[in-house]
Amino acid sequence: MQWIQMLLALSLLVVIHELGHFLFARLFKVRVDKFYIFFNPQISLVRAKKINGKWHVRFFARNLSSLAPDSEEVQLWQQDPDNTEWGIGWLPFGGYCSIVGMVDETQSADSLAAEPQPYEFRSKPAWQRLLIIIGGILVNFVAALCLYVVIMWHWGTSTMPLRNVESGLYYSEVLTAEGFQQQDRIISINGVEPQSLGDVINALVIAGDRDVQVLREQDTIALKMSEDLGTRFLAAQNAHDKIERNKAHDDPNYQKVAFVPIAEFIPFVIDSVMPDQPAYYAGLQTHDTVIAINGTPTPCTAMVSNELRKYPCDSITISVLRANQTDTIHARAFLGDQCKIGVYMQSRYDFFELEHTDYTFAQAIPAGIGHAWSILANYVKQFKLVFTKEGAQSLGGFGAISNMFAPVWDWHAFWYMTAFLSLILAFMNFLPIPALDGGYILFLLWEMITRRKPSDKFLEVANNIGFWLLLALLIFANGNDIFKAFF
Repeated sequence: MQWIQMLLALSLLVVIHELGHFLFARLFKVRVDKFYIFFNPQISLVRAKKINGKWHVRFFARNLSSLAPDSEEVQLWQQDPDNTEWGIGWLPFGGYCSIVGMVDETQSADSLAAEPQPYEFRSKPAWQRLLIIIGGILVNFVAALCLYVVIMWHWGTSTMPLRNVESGLYYSEVLTAEGFQQQDRIISINGVEPQSLGDVINALVIAGDRDVQVLREQDTIALKMSEDLGTRFLAAQNAHDKIERNKAHDDPNYQKVAFVPIAEFIPFVIDSVMPDQPAYYAGLQTHDTVIAINGTPTPCTAMVSNELRKYPCDSITISVLRANQTDTIHARAFLGDQCKIGVYMQSRYDFFELEHTDYTFAQAIPAGIGHAWSILANYVKQFKLVFTKEGAQSLGGFGAISNMFAPVWDWHAFWYMTAFLSLILAFMNFLPIPALDGGYILFLLWEMITRRKPSDKFLEVANNIGFWLLLALLIFANGNDIFKAFF
């Protein structure tokens, strides 16, 4: 289901990205030879073109380049050159819009040896060519804004404000090493009060904010974060994920446990006991509060999970608080490596009030745009971590992207993730790398400033270098996914 969602989202985003290039090209009367979803080496799943007022459609057809130039099919398809060939390829890695007279992955400099024609990209003024290139980025960015606005309008927002978490927070080892103590309440980070746990992670790990004030019992304590907290955070996450992958490799039924760097400090209160599970036979009951595992205090949920993971399938002793009395329960064969004892715990929402905000359409516009800008700003700040060893290890390809989607179909989650990916696609294409839109933008700005146009051969060479760099990055990212899947 996650792969289906990813494929649908990326296909949609590729279509609207290439549509941005297409619309601006047609606005300036530039011919677009082909518009394809996915790539189509040798064969196209579908190709269609309007010729002499009639649509011609071919299924599972060879491309024209692989046919004899004098064949009847080629002769037919070359009619009405002002009309675009629309198609679907069989290689699901993006798509393309082949603009006539533009050096890109579909055309080399040698194919442009003839005199420039008025309908070609290269014949247009630099400002028009710039808008044609920016069109894809612009449409992806606008699409993300529109999606966030609609999400705010239709679903509103639900948040867990930190001010409601009076019991304080649980901190993992990477944060306790910075001076945090369990149940500290964060008052401010660089003078700003964080509203949610997400704000805390963004400020400390992504933005690199260093000055933190916490309320510890009745005292206000000032903490100074280390400059390398971001990289150490990623290292801790990578180490945790590696352990989880090893357990999943040893046991196909193992369900991976997510890395929890920070969480609300809430007790492990049993909501219900599953029949025929270790907890059932041990005598655990609804409303029991787990307070210790093998004598180690576990005053919050995360600590219970951490302790259970130390005793895979061993006999353990659980101390519980039941009707204001402490009871000790001995159990065997608890599935500790999976943090499972056969119970459902009470939700965090049973302890803290969740705040929901509804928006009118007028209110959703600034709220959605503001949310999009916040996400984009955090992503840009986070991008610097990619160039560290820990960040490189965290890079993922299509497998990592698919894991970002919900395991079951949820329209809110699907559209939210699609909006996020649209923002990322806009940002990544803006990077000044040849073969990406940003590379073309860089060369066009150079031309507009110096009044000197780079040669088609130079653009081809730069494009090829950028393509191989991007291919290497794609192989590396997906190689990370494969390595993590098997090792």
